[in-house]
Amino acid sequence: MCRSIRTLRPPALPEEATEDEIRAAALQFVRKVSGFRAPAAHNREVFDHAVEAIAAATEELLAGLEVRGGGTRREAAG
Repeated sequence: MCRSIRTLRPPALPEEATEDEIRAAALQFVRKVSGFRAPAAHNREVFDHAVEAIAAATEELLAGLEVRGGGTRREAAG
């Protein structure tokens, strides 16, 4: 969908994705879906909320993914 969004799970990334990488991917997704690179002032709140919601969903997804032979990120961290 958006070529500038990178895969954020191993083995594409050798280490766990950072909060900044996750937020950057969420921002690119919202920009693509909304069609706005930077929203007008009257759309800023909903735009920012969408970025935060997608970043949170991405963190949850990455934490729960099971990579063959590696378990889940949650298990590795705990």
